[in-house]
Parts: sequence; C-alpha cells; structure tokens
Amino acid sequence: MPSFVSVMLRILNENEIKYEDDIVKIITPLGYVGTAKYFKKMGISLSEDEMIKLMNEYAYDEYAYNIPAKNNVISVLKKLKEKGASLNVLTASPHSVLDVCLKRLEIYDLFDNVWSCDDFSTTKADPEIYGKAALKLGKKKCEVLFLDDNYNADKTAKEAGMKVCGVFDESSKEYVDDIKGISDHYIYDFIELIDI
Repeated sequence: MPSFVSVMLRILNENEIKYEDDIVKIITPLGYVGTAKYFKKMGISLSEDEMIKLMNEYAYDEYAYNIPAKNNVISVLKKLKEKGASLNVLTASPHSVLDVCLKRLEIYDLFDNVWSCDDFSTTKADPEIYGKAALKLGKKKCEVLFLDDNYNADKTAKEAGMKVCGVFDESSKEYVDDIKGISDHYIYDFIELIDI
C-alpha cells in the first residue's frame, strides 16, 4: 500500500491537483484504470493512457525489487495450500507489476488464479466484480472469504454477498473500527487466518 499510495499521490502532486485526506480510501479499490478515470475528473490534463503509463513506470521498481510480503503471509499461504484451500488474488494492481512481485516473492504458484481488476474490466468498488470472481471459482459468493485492507473494497464485497475478513495495514489504520464494523473477521497478522 505505501508504494501504491506514493505513486498515485506523486501523480497528483506533479500535476498540482489538490486532494482531500480521504483520497487513499477512495482510490485504493479503483486500480490503475479506475484511478486514472477518477484523477481525470479531478482535473488532470493528461489522458487516462498517459496516467496509466506513468503509474506503471513509477510502480515497477517497487514491485519488482522492494515490496515485501506482510508478516507471516508466505508461511500461512503455504499451510492453507497444504490443507487444500483454494487461494486466489483479486487486486487493483495491474499484471505488469503484480505478477513480477508475486513471482519474486515465490508465491505466484500458490494461487489458483491471479486476477487484476483489469481482467474484469471493472474495479473492487463495483459489486459485480465479486459475482464474476465467484462464478469463475465455481462458488456462490457466500462461500468465498474475501480479504482486504481497504474499507471500501471490504464494504462492497460484503454488500455483494461475500464473507469478509478485514486485514490491518498502516495505510488504513484510521479505518480499523469501520472495517471491523462491516467484516465477518478482522486480522492484524496473517497467522490469525489459520484459525478462521
């Protein structure tokens, strides 16, 4: 999240666009395409394609070389996989940075599916994406446990009919109580996922 946020705010700052304190909460579930559309409405003169190109350029080094896995994520994913869990990624990040990061962390192959919002031509702010993902999994929405550290994504997934597990992240720490209020579960560390 710090990398995503720094990339997006850098674009706003470079274009001298003022933004409210809740900008991170708003753009996080939108992905690159949705964020570019949102930034266009905020007054950036660059085209959406130009913004997406900048987002990819600014983000690539972080995803390819620096972003770590959250504490206990790798060991927990391996344990869940051993237990037969179907693990899937649905993220706002595009494949150009997403795949390289998961492969560098050596967890890409733990997932049955690695989806970017771009694969569904929508965002995590759209309830339809959760139905489409569940359909691809061959599951009812209520049979899927969705994990996210963003309030808006968690809220939309819950409203769409999924079970939701909120995940603590420094970038959304001021929304912990809000996320807990709409989630079925909440974890501060991935090790807690084993007991859910």
